Amino acid sequence: MPVFIFGLPTSRLLSGITALLLLFFLLGGTGCSGSPEQKAPVQPDSHQKMLDILAETRKKIFQFQNSFCAEARLQFCDSLLATTTDPSRKLNFTFIKAGVLLEYGDEEQAVALYESLANQVQGAPDALSQIRKSLAIAYLRLAERNNCINGHAAESCIMPIKGSGIHQDQIAGRKAVQTLEALLESDPNNPEARWLLNIAYMTLGEYPRAVPKHWLIPGLDTDDKLCAPFVDLAPDLGIAVNNRAGGSIVDDFDNDGYLDLVLSGWGLDDPMHFFHNNADGTFSDYSSQSGLAQLTGGLNLLQTDYNNDGWLDIFVLRGGWQSEFGKQPNSLLRNNGDGTFTDVTIDAGLLSFHPTQTATWNDFNQDGWLDLFIGNETLDSSALHPCELYINNQDGTFSDAAAAAGLNFNGYFKGVASGDYDNDGWPDLFLTTMNGVKALLRNKGQKGQQVAFENVSAVAGFEKEIFPAFPTWFWDYNNDGWLDIFVCNYDFERPLSFYAAQQYLTANQQAAGGAYIYRNNGDGTFTNVTRSLGLNQTAFAMGANFGDIDNDGYLDFYLGTGNPNYSSLIPNKLFRNLGGQRFGDATISSRLGQLQKGHGVSFADVDNDGDQDIHIDLGGAYRGDAYPNAFYLNQARNTNHWICLDLEGVQSNKAAIGVRVVLTFQENGQQRKVVREVNSGGSFGCSPFRREIGLGNARQIDMLQVFWPASGTTQTFEHVPVDRFFQLREGASELAEAPIKPLVFKKSDGTIPMCAPVQ
Repeated sequence: MPVFIFGLPTSRLLSGITALLLLFFLLGGTGCSGSPEQKAPVQPDSHQKMLDILAETRKKIFQFQNSFCAEARLQFCDSLLATTTDPSRKLNFTFIKAGVLLEYGDEEQAVALYESLANQVQGAPDALSQIRKSLAIAYLRLAERNNCINGHAAESCIMPIKGSGIHQDQIAGRKAVQTLEALLESDPNNPEARWLLNIAYMTLGEYPRAVPKHWLIPGLDTDDKLCAPFVDLAPDLGIAVNNRAGGSIVDDFDNDGYLDLVLSGWGLDDPMHFFHNNADGTFSDYSSQSGLAQLTGGLNLLQTDYNNDGWLDIFVLRGGWQSEFGKQPNSLLRNNGDGTFTDVTIDAGLLSFHPTQTATWNDFNQDGWLDLFIGNETLDSSALHPCELYINNQDGTFSDAAAAAGLNFNGYFKGVASGDYDNDGWPDLFLTTMNGVKALLRNKGQKGQQVAFENVSAVAGFEKEIFPAFPTWFWDYNNDGWLDIFVCNYDFERPLSFYAAQQYLTANQQAAGGAYIYRNNGDGTFTNVTRSLGLNQTAFAMGANFGDIDNDGYLDFYLGTGNPNYSSLIPNKLFRNLGGQRFGDATISSRLGQLQKGHGVSFADVDNDGDQDIHIDLGGAYRGDAYPNAFYLNQARNTNHWICLDLEGVQSNKAAIGVRVVLTFQENGQQRKVVREVNSGGSFGCSPFRREIGLGNARQIDMLQVFWPASGTTQTFEHVPVDRFFQLREGASELAEAPIKPLVFKKSDGTIPMCAPVQ
């Protein structure tokens, strides 16, 4: 029987699970028992207790039933093969083991097993076709290992593949081509295999000329000419961590005015990383001395200042996608102000064990202290994981207020965002689920502990469209002063390469997994304007965020795409906002079409030259799908201007989350207005709290207004100069120019990336 949670059946969630994976679970015969006990041995402090809990949790989830624990699954496969004498069962178990070897990261042995199996089933066409498909993937993975990982370069795996991204070791790539062509000979109407064949030819530097015409997918290298190219400097700067799926925060953690980088990986073997910006064009790895390397796991990260001490803290989210094996604790990491962090989760009253990857910090009761909402994942009605709301007690602790606030929901929540959509001064919530429901929750505006929300989804128009969704955020894409909503569809039943091929091969069809934009009508309702904005491209975003890459004052967005399936080899995507009227796919010209799985995304002007760069955490769910993260330096050269505002609350929360900035200026003889709300951006990945705002060709800001909701005050400044870094304290009478210098990031050979003209 299907399970109904939050109004819709969750049976559709199983659509992405392959028959082989289902078989693997059935072979076990027993359910999982990997949930940690909600107690820990008595230890001297909260930090040590969390380390003990994480270590114990890691042991408990080391089970073959855990589909993401390749090590345990390999052991189980070997035990089956050692005890099985039936030839057909041995073939099946060998096939399963080859797939697990790919997940583990031993591509060579996987290839050997698949080749052996293919020779054994020559007289069985259906079985041979299935083995060839897996063998082709194994060869592609081996080609990536030998080139894109072992010989990682700035252009590795960027579609269209060219330059240093073309494989030097082409043995496995050519084997992949041969295998895919054999597969297509027997199954010519296979879009997935056709897509992968075209990508395989790209890795050899032979697309499109060598691709057989009847299998060619044209246009994969057509330059959209919408953006200047970015360049990945992560390897050159020593910040390219070979990570699995995880979070990304770019912000200033030591208050020196320069942006640092914090990363996580979702596995409980994956340590966190902290790279300190040395303010001289280099970074230093502070992971060990900061204490973050001790802490493992974290599918997503958020920065906050929960105790209003002026030092940014970190919140780590664990267990997402892992069902009962996802009963892992989140972590609140206090910034001690001396370069170290301490886990204070238990002392703060935030210890719980629910699978999640999404949360938002905001001052929901406007008392000047940041509160926390967490969206958890319930897949089965017999194992509920309700959402959590914690109100800040202003003493380092929090109180659970979800039920009293009307937020005690159960659903498969994948994205949450907070923002003041109705301009009443109170932050509201928007939630996305894999169940298909999207919920807009209006803050009723009650101070104190008794925070209350009302579900206005029906009135707003969000109950009309039901589809599984993942990342989301509030933003003002058209600068009309009302926060709009972004959502990305995540509904699939096949590997994503199938849908990517369909986008190019089938004209005038609504793309699967597309980005949706809902325009705020200013009256409590929203209108789906996706088609009118020209958004009809396949995406399937996981990590996602937004920013203004060209300083035209209109917000663009970048999507990290994918799912755990190795066949889901599709590019991450950049969309440029064209004057608030439509969006253009700028993926190819920007050189941001990375084919590896995209997770946490951050937009930030890391080199302080006035335009925003992009950081993304790359790598998939499996041990064998780890991949170096990327830091894409913005090389655009244009005449647009900008301003950067670093805000500090006094009566409002210190980090200024929820504060609204309104800028009015003249451009080409016309008055323009840009509205920005302080937050970290999207629901998967974090940009800095400082507002980096593009101004088009305006030569000055006629009026700058900063509205502080907690105090109800507005600071107004006139005739503000552009292209400056400013600091502003709530209640101050003047803007203070910040002593921040631009940085020069160099390649490892000592050369400086050349700027490129804007298209």
